[in-house]
Amino acid sequence: MNSKLRKFLIPTIIIAVTATLIVVIKGNPPETRRFGSAPKANVTVAVSPLEAKPYQIMINSFGTVKPRTQSMLVSQASGQIIKISDRFREGGFFDKGEVLLELDDRDHRAEVKSAQANLLSAQQALLEEEARGNQAQTDWQRLGNGQQASSLVLRQPQLAAAQAEVLSAQAQLEKAELDLERTKISAPYAGRVLSRSVDLGQVVNNNTELASIYAIDSVEIRLPIKNKDLPFVELPEQFRDGVSNEQGSPVVFRSDLVGLQQWQGQVVRTEGAIDSSAQQLYVVGQINDPYKATANNQYPIKIGQYITAQIKGVEVQDAIVIPNSAIYQGSYVYIAEQGVLKRKDITLRWQNANDAIIASGLKAGDNLVITPLGQVSSGTQVNIMGEQAYQSTRGNKQGRGERPTKEQLEAMAKEQGISVQELMKQRREARGQGAKQ
Repeated sequence: MNSKLRKFLIPTIIIAVTATLIVVIKGNPPETRRFGSAPKANVTVAVSPLEAKPYQIMINSFGTVKPRTQSMLVSQASGQIIKISDRFREGGFFDKGEVLLELDDRDHRAEVKSAQANLLSAQQALLEEEARGNQAQTDWQRLGNGQQASSLVLRQPQLAAAQAEVLSAQAQLEKAELDLERTKISAPYAGRVLSRSVDLGQVVNNNTELASIYAIDSVEIRLPIKNKDLPFVELPEQFRDGVSNEQGSPVVFRSDLVGLQQWQGQVVRTEGAIDSSAQQLYVVGQINDPYKATANNQYPIKIGQYITAQIKGVEVQDAIVIPNSAIYQGSYVYIAEQGVLKRKDITLRWQNANDAIIASGLKAGDNLVITPLGQVSSGTQVNIMGEQAYQSTRGNKQGRGERPTKEQLEAMAKEQGISVQELMKQRREARGQGAKQ
């Protein structure tokens, strides 16, 4: 009986409790608590008002130093080297006309004397033939009965042959004297020895290579120009009325081989064809008198030295210039307008490592956001610092994230009417918000 009662009571109790819970839940439904929409993000940024102004384009390039005039010093006479100048060494400087080597000239002196003797003999034979001719003319006038004498009777062919012998002897003497003169090998220009192939006591013949030399009046540097930079540089390749224009752009050359070195030069010519391997045009820059700087204790320029070049291009008028650090993915920037961010798609007219000239997408008066931002949506509300942080990177090469000086911070704080500490706090908060975004 008890077991039957338990079997009946347990299900009944469960059903009753369940029904009670249903009634309680229906009588007290849960209430949803409604919150307002999420607060809109608010970012503090620095902006730079854009303005249209002239901008001087400078084109960067590089190259290695090569001599403008280089030649092989060759012997034009034969003999043993009996004397060498102290300057005839690798790297030695020499003046135009300076004797660098001397050959044994005894054989050549003997040839000069022999040629002089031959000339004297020919001159004597000429005098004798002239006397015979005069005598033949006299005899014919006495015995010729007034008839015209032939050239053979007057010995004119014999006289011409004697004159030819004199000319030949004179030429032989001049050749012997020239060979004697060439035993003293002199420099054709003021220059420097690059390498030499002979030394004291060596016997050389005609056309023996003695040394490789180059002129020191100027050196040249072959500079590649990017295709996108070609419209912005003046190339000396105009040819009008039979005269080529060689007034190229000024160039500043720099090297850090030994400290910082700098030379002023000029683009003097353009190569006649595009380089087939690089598909770029090369121009040639020239540095005149590159060794005069040694008077100021500057390390002399070296052949084969790697140097960088900054070529002065054209000046763009009414240019909108922005720093590359403000450009995202190379195609858009942010501006602040009426307290919100706006994304602006842009196209570039020209760009270097620091600056970019805008072709379209921005205009003078736009407030360019120069604070680095992450993934920020267009329309985000912003607070604008009273900071004009943008300065053209031309000259000072301001990069991404460069900190303002103490004087700049004081000026910005004074403009906003707050302390420097409060301004620094706002800047830290702005950077933190930009990183979270």
